[in-house]
Amino acid sequence: MPYADIPGARLWFKETGQHGTPVVFLHAASGTNDSWGLQEPAFIESGYRCIAYDRKNWGRSESVTPAGSAGDDLEALAQHLGLNRFHLVCTALGGIIGLDYAVEYPDRVISLTVSSSFTGVTDQSYLDVQTRLRPPEISNLPIELREVGPSYRAVNPEGVAEWLRIEESSRHEITPEEGQSPRSAMTYARLAAMQTPVLMLTGGADLLSPPSMMKLVADHIPNCRFEVVPEAGHAAFHEEPEVWNKLVLEFIGQHDN
Repeated sequence: MPYADIPGARLWFKETGQHGTPVVFLHAASGTNDSWGLQEPAFIESGYRCIAYDRKNWGRSESVTPAGSAGDDLEALAQHLGLNRFHLVCTALGGIIGLDYAVEYPDRVISLTVSSSFTGVTDQSYLDVQTRLRPPEISNLPIELREVGPSYRAVNPEGVAEWLRIEESSRHEITPEEGQSPRSAMTYARLAAMQTPVLMLTGGADLLSPPSMMKLVADHIPNCRFEVVPEAGHAAFHEEPEVWNKLVLEFIGQHDN
């Protein structure tokens, strides 16, 4: 698979399905481009060109210079691939980047899907809700208990093992100075000005981004659809791929012109 040389990084990316409207996937902090293996076949079958990549400081990608903006990296990748407009499908930390990108580059994004994400909103009222709903006891759980729902863990140990394999290969060891930040702080006011169609969805058993928390954000976006995947945890796309894929494909299909 090829690398894209962009300012400050070499991004490892995978492109499948050579025809149709592009769909760019943004992985979680616990993931890489390999996270989307249960999505790509369904999206290709539906006629889409799928692009998944390891963000800077993740997976096979290489950092050349520190820090920078993950949104700017995505824009550089879009230019490298000759993308004009595309659907953006994101989960968790990828959703924070996706919202930032859609606000900064609205003409690029046909539709935005944000799954199971903190969203990056910095309004104090929202941060207070996060503190109440996500105490240190949750953050200190082993990662598979924190991110993978109990219904899935109970019946699919092989799937949990695969999720952990990807998680263990995900993040590089970096200093705080090498971490990336959004181009601008995300606020309710910025979300209220969005014109891009947005789908927000989360798992009913998500400890990190529970439905009540994500709906607070969805309610501030004018053209936003909100869905819950019952029983799924933070890794809803991995735990319930058929339900998740159906919701996302139905949504982007409504805006695919």
